[in-house]
Amino acid sequence: MEERIKAELLAPAGSYAKLMTALHFGADAVYVGGKNFSLRTFADNFTEDELSQAVAIAHELGKKVYVTANIFAKNADFGRLTDYFQFLNSIGADAAIISDPGVVYAAKKAAPTLPIHLSTQANTTNKYAVKFWQEQGLSRVILARELSLGEISEIHEFVPDMELEAFVHGAMCISYSGRCLLSDYLDGRSSNRGACVQSCRWRYEVRALNATNGQSEWLPIEQDEKGTYIFNSKDLNMLSLLREMEQSGVCSFKIEGRMKSGYYLATVINAYRRAMNGEEFSVSETELFNVAHRDYTQAYAQGNNSQTVNYADSQSKGDYTYIADVVKSENGYVFAEMRNRFRAGDILEVLSPDSNFAKTFEAEEIFDSKNENTEDAKLVQEVYKIKCPYNLKKGDYLRRKISV
Repeated sequence: MEERIKAELLAPAGSYAKLMTALHFGADAVYVGGKNFSLRTFADNFTEDELSQAVAIAHELGKKVYVTANIFAKNADFGRLTDYFQFLNSIGADAAIISDPGVVYAAKKAAPTLPIHLSTQANTTNKYAVKFWQEQGLSRVILARELSLGEISEIHEFVPDMELEAFVHGAMCISYSGRCLLSDYLDGRSSNRGACVQSCRWRYEVRALNATNGQSEWLPIEQDEKGTYIFNSKDLNMLSLLREMEQSGVCSFKIEGRMKSGYYLATVINAYRRAMNGEEFSVSETELFNVAHRDYTQAYAQGNNSQTVNYADSQSKGDYTYIADVVKSENGYVFAEMRNRFRAGDILEVLSPDSNFAKTFEAEEIFDSKNENTEDAKLVQEVYKIKCPYNLKKGDYLRRKISV
């Protein structure tokens, strides 16, 4: 077993349930959004009561909660922002994530003791910018994704006592550090206000006007038979470079995905946690192909890279089907809330942060919520009782390998 990587594993939580998943699968900290001021307004996000509960639960487990307030604010936002930062400070939030200098100013005035992390949206790409933000009293900078490991090392050497956070996994924007105007231009929804419609993932064609006859027609641009997706980035995957990232001065490894499913988060967090704990690398590497993803890239970690565009529209669906959420184990049975259909005789596999991970069992006996034996578990969200030789825990998942 390799030496443990000590950096913080920071996971997204787009809802209260996903926060519990992230903590269960080994995240050291989570980042969440409230109902306002966050760049993921289409996530479920957290009410003030839920934020308070989230902080209390995380702290009980010795873990942290960072709250996003990373919109590019307008004048009308600041009255509510003042109240919001005072609230975050009162519940013991471990930091606010901010991108706008005006919002940083408001937070420092409203809640001087609330730690501030500078969002990646602020485009911090050099050591002098990091030094500037340190002098403004910020405790951490989330670096732009355009940086190489060499550039991160230079920043760390120049400002050694500043915390540096960097993304290690997930979807990337084709625009510079996520500051995109495309969504607003095409659909009237501003990415920089949290309402991105992911227009970079759309299929694009060119329309030409024939100057001779005045007629216009579509001219297909075909990368393959599906068309072309010229703004669509590959997904980031830095699993094999975690030790180098830590040596470069990164103290927090950030996973993208507040809009992703709980099953996706469980799989990815579990893979990174095990790799960071020094467990067999090939197992974690394989896990990252078990969920939906685009082609992977290490972006600019090794320097300039022109191969970051994902020309294919479709994501790989992964090698497993997500079957059910484990509710509890009791008397040799697991109770699980169904998400995708399964039948008696299917081989189910356990996704868990503990030693039950990757164990399999045959679904020999299945009972519905009326305790009636069934051969076909086809009711979504029905809690089925399945004979199981393992003592599984609430928060574990069941999945089934896809037949080739």
